[in-house]
This record gives sequence, structure tokens and C-alpha cells, in this order.
Amino acid sequence: MKKATLETVVNVLNEIPGFEDGYPGVLDELKAELNKGAAEKAARAAEYEAIHDLIMNNLTNTPVTVADLFAEIESDLPADMNRYKVQYALNNLWQDEIVKIAGKPNTYRRA
Repeated sequence: MKKATLETVVNVLNEIPGFEDGYPGVLDELKAELNKGAAEKAARAAEYEAIHDLIMNNLTNTPVTVADLFAEIESDLPADMNRYKVQYALNNLWQDEIVKIAGKPNTYRRA
């Protein structure tokens, strides 16, 4: 079931007077299902937000590869942050702040 469909079901059930009295706990379970993974998602977002300034401060107008950027900032990154997470951030999170130059390998610079 899609998340939007489940949200609609919860909203409709919330509108039914006395539904929770007749079916105790059902809405709580549905809401828990909707929010499943929210804490992990928030933790990942915070992890990437923590390295945002470090990455942006090390990017210039000169294109660099992820490997070169990672080598430059590796000592300042949290222990669980690897090259692939940095690459994910560059490709998916900060597209409006970064210019990706396609090639073999791709290079990145500030926008």
C-alpha cells in the first residue's frame, strides 16, 4: 500500500465519530506504520547536515573528483562517513549548490 493511500485511510478513520472506541489501537498502529523509519531518516539527515559546511568550504570553482575531495576532508569527517556517502550527498542532496561535470570520473565544483 502506498503511503498516500494509508494517510488517506487514517484521515477518513479519524473523521468517523467513535471509531477509536470501537476499534481501540487501530489508528495508533496505522500511524506507527506511517511514521516507521522517521527517526532513522531524521538521523541520516542530521548526519549529512553536519558535513554540509565542511564539504562546501572545501569545494571551489576548480572541479575535483569525489576521491580528491574525500582525501582532503577525510580527517575532519565523522568516523562512519565514507567516500560513497560524500558522493551521495553531492549527487542527491545539494544539487542546487554544486555543479556536477560528467566524465570518467565525474568532477564537482561550487555552483
